[in-house]
Amino acid sequence: MTAIIIGTHGKFSQEILRSSEMIFGKQENVSAVTFEPGEGPDDLVKKYEKELEQLDLKQGVLFLVDLFGGSPFNAASRIVSENKNMDIVTGINLPMLLEVYGVRDSSDFDELVDTAKKAAQDGVKSLREVLVQQEDDEL
Repeated sequence: MTAIIIGTHGKFSQEILRSSEMIFGKQENVSAVTFEPGEGPDDLVKKYEKELEQLDLKQGVLFLVDLFGGSPFNAASRIVSENKNMDIVTGINLPMLLEVYGVRDSSDFDELVDTAKKAAQDGVKSLREVLVQQEDDEL
């Protein structure tokens, strides 16, 4: 099972993990890393490395972070650039995380990355657009 590390500014990573487990149940091989005020990139790298020591890395590691180019992304990039079978997907949201959980056991690493990207995009909706589409489908 692919390891997942959620890295975000502030406690968002811990809270989205907690929210996802309310819906999907407790998950194995997943951890959350926070980037707190006063910390720097080296602090984040150390936090990531500590989590990596506790996870099963055989199937790879997928970092799910909040912002492309942000500190959680940049620190993860330092690790990913030196390791095979690791990647980073930005823009973490709850639909992304839940979809990744759902296919993690049955997908290879590249499929999991694709699933994360697609689920993040598909999870963004406008009620008005959905209602208009439903009306159009009924015609």
